Amino acid sequence: QVQLAESGGDSVQDGGSLRLSCAASGSTASYYCVAWFRQAPGKGRERVARIYPVRGKTDYADSVRGRFTISVDNAKNTLYLQMNSLEPEDTAKYYCAAKLCWKGWYDIWGQGTQVTVSS
Repeated sequence: QVQLAESGGDSVQDGGSLRLSCAASGSTASYYCVAWFRQAPGKGRERVARIYPVRGKTDYADSVRGRFTISVDNAKNTLYLQMNSLEPEDTAKYYCAAKLCWKGWYDIWGQGTQVTVSS
């Protein structure tokens, strides 16, 4: 079983940048499909970006495409989310999530890290 731990959340100004990290431990993390989600107060959880482990294919929510980049360092078992041109609407708690790729849902979650963007 994989365990996930996020870090890197902070408070930044509109237009700023942050890089979130998600350290994975436990089973061979490279066999898992991984993603970043976020949840703002009073809103549902939104998948922000995901990456497939073998070919490294990525995809993004429309709201972040072109500003956020998901990547993985398999040697370090760490998932990243580089966030540029941050907007107040990006304020949320960010979670990394993992699943065995054949599953239809993400069933392994970190505890989350808070990102706050002020105007």
